[in-house]
Parts: sequence; C-alpha cells; structure tokens
Amino acid sequence: MWAQLITMTLKPGKETELPRLVEQLQEAEQAGSGLVRSTAMRDDGNPSRISFLVVFESENRARERESDPRREEGLAAARATMAEIFEGAPEFVDFTIVSEVAP
Repeated sequence: MWAQLITMTLKPGKETELPRLVEQLQEAEQAGSGLVRSTAMRDDGNPSRISFLVVFESENRARERESDPRREEGLAAARATMAEIFEGAPEFVDFTIVSEVAP
C-alpha cells in the first residue's frame, strides 16, 4: 500500500467550511479508484493546520486516479473551495506503508 499526507492551512474564519470540502471530495470519488481510505485531521496544537491522509492500494493506482477524467467535474468544485478556504499551496509527503495494525 501507499499513502500521501496532504497538509494545508485554513484561512481565518473558514473553519466551518471544511465539512463542505470533505463532502465535495467524497462526491468526486470514483468506484475502483484504488483509494483504500481518506482521513481528514485537524492539528491539536495549531487548529488552522489541516491534514488529509489518503491511503491507496499502490502508488500506481493513486497516480492513475490523479488523471482520471471522470473526477474532473467534481474536483472543480473542491478546488474552488480549497482556494477559498486555504492559504498557500498544500504540502505533500509520500509514504510506502511497511506495516499496518488494526485491532
């Protein structure tokens, strides 16, 4: 499996807009995309810092998903919301998952 951590900073006063973005991202998702799970997180020490951890079957599946034309229309709304609520460009960190434990 492969994962990506995407971190962004909320503009002041935009905290209530995060659920709208999460909904838009969910609506843009396509069945069979290789996405295993997506988790949105708020930094306890800096509440304006938001991270998304997205886990995929493989990096190849993630890269294929990035260029899937079926997602473009739904992503247009999400991109507009991100421009409205986040400051600057997102930070991306890629991970190869070497172990996962679930109870």
